[in-house]
Amino acid sequence: MDFVKNHIWQILVGLNYILALSAIFTILFKRINPTKTLSYIIVLLVFPFVGLLVYYLFGQEYRKSKIFDRKNVLNQSIIKKVQEELELDTKSINEVDELLDEKSKLIPLLYNSEKSKMTINNDVKLIINGDEKFKLLFEDIKGAKHHIHLEYFIIKDDKIGTEVLNLLCDKTKEGVAVRIVIDDVGSSISSTMKQKLKDCGIEMYSFMPVLFSKFTGQMNYRDHRKIIVIDGYIGYVGGINISDAYVNANNSRYWRDTHLRIVGEAVKPLQILFFTTWDFASEDKLQISKTYFPDHNCKKEVPLQIAASGPDTDWSNIMEAIFVAITNAEDFIYITTPYFIPNDEIVTALQVAARSNIEVKLIVPKKSDSWVAEYATNSYIEQLLEAGVEVYLYKKGFVHAKTMVVDGVFGTVGTANMDYRSFNINFEINALVYHKEFGGQLVELFNDDLKDSEKLDYQSWKNRSKKTKIIEALARLAAPLL
Repeated sequence: MDFVKNHIWQILVGLNYILALSAIFTILFKRINPTKTLSYIIVLLVFPFVGLLVYYLFGQEYRKSKIFDRKNVLNQSIIKKVQEELELDTKSINEVDELLDEKSKLIPLLYNSEKSKMTINNDVKLIINGDEKFKLLFEDIKGAKHHIHLEYFIIKDDKIGTEVLNLLCDKTKEGVAVRIVIDDVGSSISSTMKQKLKDCGIEMYSFMPVLFSKFTGQMNYRDHRKIIVIDGYIGYVGGINISDAYVNANNSRYWRDTHLRIVGEAVKPLQILFFTTWDFASEDKLQISKTYFPDHNCKKEVPLQIAASGPDTDWSNIMEAIFVAITNAEDFIYITTPYFIPNDEIVTALQVAARSNIEVKLIVPKKSDSWVAEYATNSYIEQLLEAGVEVYLYKKGFVHAKTMVVDGVFGTVGTANMDYRSFNINFEINALVYHKEFGGQLVELFNDDLKDSEKLDYQSWKNRSKKTKIIEALARLAAPLL
């Protein structure tokens, strides 16, 4: 015992490196990004104890693991029938192919990856900022007759959040079933409000609750989706969470965000995705009936695919869809994202596009809500500018929108940022819209945001201070861990 007491520090450091080496061998045998692998190895070797903690919290790999098994939902007969009904006939496929030309490669990509069906009969409204979203949402909630489903990364019981939750309580008194899944890291709801929701009959569960006994990986694999389904007819998806920060009337800093309201066939895959999350979070073996998938009467034709990715999917579907859209661009690519911390594939695709005389423009915040993310984003800008990519810093406030439009015929709006976490770690969802009118709206919105942005000059950016470049380099090294 005296030996242990006299050499306790050496023993602890030795145990640290034994565990670190074990973790490194585990990482090396995984087929993950070499940059991410190197980042973890450096952290494990250079920072004793801290490195192990970082790996313990963020380094676990659950993709393809049974912990996120979706078979309880996908094997139900009603779900299989709904998916079969969403199949396109040959005529519709040809119509979409003719519209999109080479961009139609996205359709089989997502179908082969996740059986994500192309839907045709949809009416899609582009929503700008939280003020507009909540005005529409309140009306849709008030009109609900059967059920309201919410799956959100952030729900807070602040002013706007309390309004939403109180309205949902009112609907339960009318016999409307309300189910909510919240991410346990992103959301913050008081115990008083939780009790109120329970008392009024709302079923609410936390996604992967953060408890010390179950902490491994739970800070990492978060439910970053924002989904609302009302009566199976109306769906919402996009970047706007339920919190005062997203409502400019209540926020000191202007918040620019984008969301979608969908009516039509595409609501059905949104509903299926909600049920897969509900099945995991609640452990409630809900028997899904046809009433959750009513026949729609939408006559408008807006081709749309719902792309979902996360640890429960075999492929990084959203990242791959973005990659294919970029590599098949012919005229222009406009991207808006709050966090630009991409993998090598996306960086190379954008550089090649710009050097091929395709107009590539990127909007990121001038001032981020995370200084590490801001410096990490800035570390990528010089190589983009050098290749001819036009980079703009949004200066009116914080731009949180996650959008891309290619050639005016393909656009995506969703929850996925242009970063490692959204591409490979978190549960995300994007709507991919193949429509010239909608594409035109995204182009107009992008050009409006350019008016509140400053264009970066390559030479000026290249001449920023060495201190800044060092901080950026360190932030970039940590980028795969962010």
